[in-house]
Amino acid sequence: MKIAFSNLQEEFRNEFDTLAQHHIEKLQKLLVHYEADLVQLHGLFEKHSGKAGFLFSLNLALPTGTIHANAQGSKPILCVRRSFADLEVQVKKHQSLLRKDYEWKRKRTHRAPSLKQAPAAH
Repeated sequence: MKIAFSNLQEEFRNEFDTLAQHHIEKLQKLLVHYEADLVQLHGLFEKHSGKAGFLFSLNLALPTGTIHANAQGSKPILCVRRSFADLEVQVKKHQSLLRKDYEWKRKRTHRAPSLKQAPAAH
């Protein structure tokens, strides 16, 4: 996986590195079936004045499509966590669509009633 982050500020870089490494490992587990050279992750960090505070956006380029995730907030680390969490959800949804899980829904199994629930015979 090719990874690049832009505009990271030095004041929270150490905390970001440990957090990002954890989430990247999670993503790599989800993206095992793709060749490492074909997967690209790009993150962009922006600091806004005013209420919004910080914006962190992620772009994940896969051979089957591109996935985007954004998060805004007052604390930069929370933006990073939200953005990675959103990206993970979208990757799982993308993979289920590729597998066509919606066509192969599992049917519910019908269980026999247990002895406690069955009416007593007199």
